[in-house]
Amino acid sequence: MSASPIPPELQPIGAIGLGIMGAPMNRNLLAAGAEVRVWARRPETAEALAQEGAQSCASLPELVRGVRVLVLNVSDTPDVEALMLGPDGILEHARPGLIVIDHSTIDPMRTRAIARAAAEREVTFVDAPVSGGEPGARAGSLSLMVGGPAAVVESLRPIFEVVGSTLTHVGDSGAGQIAKACNQLVVGETLVAMGEAFALAEQSGVDPARVREALMGGFASSRILEVHGQRLLDGDFEPGFQVGLYHKDLGIIADLSRDLGLATDGLKPVREAVDAALEAGQARHDVSILARFCVRASESAS
Repeated sequence: MSASPIPPELQPIGAIGLGIMGAPMNRNLLAAGAEVRVWARRPETAEALAQEGAQSCASLPELVRGVRVLVLNVSDTPDVEALMLGPDGILEHARPGLIVIDHSTIDPMRTRAIARAAAEREVTFVDAPVSGGEPGARAGSLSLMVGGPAAVVESLRPIFEVVGSTLTHVGDSGAGQIAKACNQLVVGETLVAMGEAFALAEQSGVDPARVREALMGGFASSRILEVHGQRLLDGDFEPGFQVGLYHKDLGIIADLSRDLGLATDGLKPVREAVDAALEAGQARHDVSILARFCVRASESAS
């Protein structure tokens, strides 16, 4: 979908979390002509974006009080909870009517609790985790899975259209995080299947690259086979999404499954592959490297 001009009522846009995903997403907002204000615990983190046109704020209260929309892009549930609910946090300084967009991947049930606390302060908390990794963040082609009030989500469309190419309003608060958990479940199990398929081909004396080409023409075709399959063949594991962060996401899925009484048995070999990759010091490599560890993990488990 083509990007729309961001209307004045959605600006200034504040940003917290300027890392591997947050920085390129905010660069796209700047390129679209948005007024972006940033804050980071380490000022040098915000310096690059400040040099590109963002306004750097000296404190969290200064940022929160001066924006209409605040975008979070941090690592884990405790980070979001501390920012939103902690002493001297966002809710202590927010003006009524503030909208917070959380692009982080965090626990869905705790997301709902944060949204309830925000609503008590007349702040709307919208969960909008993304899929597409750093390449998608740079290209503005991320897939956004959004939870929150429909009218608010629709009002935010001009912002979402700058950072992503696909927007799905999944449901009320927490629904976006549920969708992201489902996404990560499918990604992990598909990576394991792909790694086992490539190993099967190679051990049978058949070129995995030609097998991938054949599979891409049939029902086994997928975005994971297309992108991560090529990464695996090329040995290119520069992070689009790091193994260490995926390990955190698996914990979210496991907790959610346990709370719901679901047995997600297909994740067992995924978790074994992640553990093997972490033990091998691959935490900062791209998640596609897990396909190299799935066969080893299954051998050790047998």
